[in-house]
Amino acid sequence: MPFTNLSTLDYGFCLMDPCTRQFSRHPPWLALLATLLCTPALHAAPLLHCEMTYAGSTQTLEAAPVADPYSVQSVDVGGRFWFKAVMVGKANEVDYIKLYAYLDKRSQPVLVQQATYLPPFVKGRSFTGKQFVFAGPVERELQYDCALRESTP
Repeated sequence: MPFTNLSTLDYGFCLMDPCTRQFSRHPPWLALLATLLCTPALHAAPLLHCEMTYAGSTQTLEAAPVADPYSVQSVDVGGRFWFKAVMVGKANEVDYIKLYAYLDKRSQPVLVQQATYLPPFVKGRSFTGKQFVFAGPVERELQYDCALRESTP
């Protein structure tokens, strides 16, 4: 078919089958659906959600993906522990998650637990399980639990 009259086209779009190298016609709504599903902005970004408990008081920490893990600050938990949650990755992809628990000492915080988690992660479910960290001369107890969620735009 060397020449096609434009007035007879149905305004669909063509896709080439990579195996047969032949084009097939598809309705225009399929192109819109493919565009919407492949648009990264429509996928919710991952959000790290951790709950830390010390001496009966619970704190919540939420962290977004970062490119530089050294820029993430630790948070004080009850004046006895410090907790740092680092999620390294891009906007929609997590490369790894590292969690750090420190005992607060007079001279400087002391690392008492470090854990690394690698994908795949199930969103909405705990990937750590409930963790119990004991440290110090009288074995103070820090509990934490973290899950990966989707941030709401």
